Amino acid sequence: MSGFSIAIVWWDSMSLDINTLFLVTIYVEAMLGLLLLFAWVQNSGIMAVAWWGCAHILRAASVVLFGLYGSVSNLISIDLANAVLFTAFAMTWTGARVFDGRTPHPLGLFAGAALWLLACRLPIVTESPEARILISSGIITAYTWLAAYEFWQGRSEPLVSRWPAIFMLFAHGALFLLRTPLSAVLPWSVNAQVFESVWMTVLSFEALLFTIAIAFILLAMAKERTELLHKTASLVDPLTGIANRRAFLEGSAMLARRADTDSTGAAVLLIDLDHFKQINDNYGHAFGDRVLQLFAQTACANIGPFDLVGRLGGEEFAALLHNSGKDKALATAEKLRAAFAAAALEVDGHPVNATLSVGVAVSQHGPVDISAMLAQADQALYHAKERGRNRVELASLDLVLHLDSTTPSLRIPALANKSAA
Repeated sequence: MSGFSIAIVWWDSMSLDINTLFLVTIYVEAMLGLLLLFAWVQNSGIMAVAWWGCAHILRAASVVLFGLYGSVSNLISIDLANAVLFTAFAMTWTGARVFDGRTPHPLGLFAGAALWLLACRLPIVTESPEARILISSGIITAYTWLAAYEFWQGRSEPLVSRWPAIFMLFAHGALFLLRTPLSAVLPWSVNAQVFESVWMTVLSFEALLFTIAIAFILLAMAKERTELLHKTASLVDPLTGIANRRAFLEGSAMLARRADTDSTGAAVLLIDLDHFKQINDNYGHAFGDRVLQLFAQTACANIGPFDLVGRLGGEEFAALLHNSGKDKALATAEKLRAAFAAAALEVDGHPVNATLSVGVAVSQHGPVDISAMLAQADQALYHAKERGRNRVELASLDLVLHLDSTTPSLRIPALANKSAA
């Protein structure tokens, strides 16, 4: 693979039979490339896998060209072979960019190959094997480290396999960078046959082992990404992009345990968009969906970064405020109500004047019982609806006793049976 390229650049005059090592490298690179391309065909949503598969195919092609050394001109077996090899490393880097949502860089994709071909036209480079080794090693190191950097930039995504990929790419690039100064201490003489050197054998096998390992790590990253997307999809409301009912209840349970541990208060906001059926009847369901999305955006902008908001179903939403007492909960609810009323005065050119009602339940002492708080917030929401909508109501003992005596059944059991939209 790449070890062969540097060896050939360094020793233009040698002629050795290393067919077995070349054939193994070609087969491994080609099979890994086809494996990655097959994986991409099975899941075309992760385009980076196609880039990585093509990179291995190109590396196999470069080794084929290196294997022609002695039977064809050096322009093909050295210059062109290295240009193809550098493009392969560039495609690995490009795949890393694409994997984390960045666009390919056309200039950077072919910069290494162009630099190499231009350098090969300079007498100072063509007459100096050391200069050619330095340039080729530098290009490979640059692309390898760039790929590691791209993965490092996306480290916030919880992919365990990302870290060994970063380490292996960085280590492999460092090894290439060290090859030129290390060459001065290797046991080679001018008349030695470099492919018989134990050192070059080690370096060549390192390159082969690296390409096998990185291919499977990249494939593991793609698989892990797919599983993460599936898990996220099962927990996110597809219309609004916020937590669905299942995710909200699970997240609320986690926040409740934290509140119990920290002895901090928590509050639940139960939110219902007023007269939402009329909005659907007047403007259509697609427009109603737009109003729901507008509320989700408003909610995310008006609750704290450590709080949780979710869609329970239809036009009903809930928010759990961590470390929140009565005053903070009421202030947040009122801020959300006012912000949505202002944002929904006019939606996509239509005078909608949409509003919402909020029921608030607060737990400041003792363990946080999410189910009980949702029931209390639901009663407060019911009271807000009775008192004219577009308002915030706080659940209190008097309110709970009053509604228990006047309301034959609460809405919250029915809500628990709804499926999240």
